Amino acid sequence: MVSKQPESRQSDPLLIEPIELGELPYLYGMPKSEADLRSQVEDFKVFELLPFTACGEGEHLIIHIRKTGANTVFVARQLAKYFQVKEALVSYAGLKDRNAVTEQYFGVHVPGKKQYDLSDLVIEGVEVLSYARHNKKLKNGALTGNRFEITLRNVTDVADMEQRWQDIVENGVPNYFGEQRFGIEGQNLTAAQQLFAGKKIKDKKKRGFYLSAARSFLFNQVVAQRIRQNVFSVPLAGDVFMLAGSRSVFATEQIDEDIIRRLKEQDIDMTAPLWGAGELMTTQQASLMENHVTQPYDSFTKGLGKFGLKQERRNITLRLMAGKFEASDDLVTVSFFLPAGSFATTILRELVCYQDKTVRDEPKSQ
Repeated sequence: MVSKQPESRQSDPLLIEPIELGELPYLYGMPKSEADLRSQVEDFKVFELLPFTACGEGEHLIIHIRKTGANTVFVARQLAKYFQVKEALVSYAGLKDRNAVTEQYFGVHVPGKKQYDLSDLVIEGVEVLSYARHNKKLKNGALTGNRFEITLRNVTDVADMEQRWQDIVENGVPNYFGEQRFGIEGQNLTAAQQLFAGKKIKDKKKRGFYLSAARSFLFNQVVAQRIRQNVFSVPLAGDVFMLAGSRSVFATEQIDEDIIRRLKEQDIDMTAPLWGAGELMTTQQASLMENHVTQPYDSFTKGLGKFGLKQERRNITLRLMAGKFEASDDLVTVSFFLPAGSFATTILRELVCYQDKTVRDEPKSQ
């Protein structure tokens, strides 16, 4: 009788060494000042801006709410119960942190011409600001951007913060994906590894989170390498550039005076890959660098293509708009606008070494 050999660890998608997120390099060096973030839920405020106004008629009800200490998915589920529709018929433009005061929009598919009175809609931590019908679904990512008002307490070096703020306003910060993209201790990356190793994940939203985490991780690694090599602001031969205020990109093999001038005027920016199927858009030096950085993560680069994602680009510099800095003793409040897909914590990490005072253990009901 021949005994059955145990399966190797590599064949079990559940047994995978987690990827270390590591410390991403700072553009302006590590901040000197320390501070407390989110000592109170009101210290972190977010205001969504949509690219449209509800037209007043159509099959979709657009609801503008203010939520305090409430999870986006939890609110969506409560709206589904209130309107007696499937959860899939409730949409939102973007996920927002539970540990904040946020003004955001939800859409509910309610065909017909019924006029709703939402005065009896009761969800803990939620206030309805306005609502109106619209002729199109509110889709995920359908945002112009977000305005932030963030209060930092127990600041140890206000002068250092203020100087760094000026640098950030003038030159921006690395457009890193924030740590929340990767889950607690990088759990979303571990899940992505398991997905690429063959684990079946039926939940489309979860699968999307994991794929996005893997893609974001690779992007961050390329941006980090440019900073380490002192070429974050220096174009390389074969770089791909993005036009300011758009997603239009173009490649050039030669770096001439016109490219240098447009970079200085912030008319264009260098880009890094959002990985997927197909060849990198970069060539020459830029391509060599991007391939070298991502080579250790072969399972990610191959896996993302297999799941239908295609090569795209994202600008490496994040620039804030309408910035304001206010200080009083050891309390600092900053406000700014960021385009959709950016992270306020990416601004904050270059500004100050902050300690997030939020308790991360969320109630099971949310």
